[in-house]
Amino acid sequence: MIYTLPKHPARTPEAHKGYFGRVLIIGGSRYMAGAPALTALAALRSGAGLVQIACPDEIRSTIFSIVPCATTCSWDHFGSFNATVRAIGPGCANELQVSQLFDWLQDRSTPVVIDADGLNTLAKIKNWPAYTHEQIVLTPHPGEMGRLLEKMENPPATKNRSELAQAVAKSTSTVVVLKGHQTVVADRSRVYVNTTGNPGMATGGSGDVLTGVITALMGQGLSCYDAACLGVYLHGLAGDIAAEKIGQISLIATDLIDALPEAFQRHQQPDR
Repeated sequence: MIYTLPKHPARTPEAHKGYFGRVLIIGGSRYMAGAPALTALAALRSGAGLVQIACPDEIRSTIFSIVPCATTCSWDHFGSFNATVRAIGPGCANELQVSQLFDWLQDRSTPVVIDADGLNTLAKIKNWPAYTHEQIVLTPHPGEMGRLLEKMENPPATKNRSELAQAVAKSTSTVVVLKGHQTVVADRSRVYVNTTGNPGMATGGSGDVLTGVITALMGQGLSCYDAACLGVYLHGLAGDIAAEKIGQISLIATDLIDALPEAFQRHQQPDR
């Protein structure tokens, strides 16, 4: 059966910000305040109603100056936000402890995207697939995937990207987004290979933007798999739009965020 990318959920006239998801981003560290800020900006540009960034206190003012439309809170005091979806990992460096991530994984009531240093921390948990579930989206690049495979009891032997992504998805019950040229999205029974994007997107912060897009779509009611597929498509399309305007060489992560509105508009057109 051919998979058709979903459209962005329609908005009713009486809607308010609470309708469109409460995104919690857990990330940041002393030298990487930009990563969670990029994730937050991308989530807001992807339609999230409310975004809060839980981060170390020392960078809260810096993040707020970059993303005035989001709120911030201390890393250890985000329980009152009542998030509908979480993103864990952008820019965490060594701030994220294994025990913290382990505790957060036990909460199956809220879907979560794990990226970057969240994945590196996950790989420190022996037999980590025993603690994952169907409400988790993993977004590794090849290096992060390699570290995750090292801590699996029976890692798949294949080097085929589509087969690898689906094998990991099956053994972990998660949705896997294996980033790179023609990013692969897989769950237990389906595989989607993305067709948008270009080499100009190989730049710092691009992955943080993708995390924000996927998380925002999950917060607006899309399933983990649909949000991941649509997210990588729109992220790549934004990269193509940005490259059309400024070229691939000069493209940076904030250009992707600036191009997201046009990417959404193009995808929402009836003939797509």
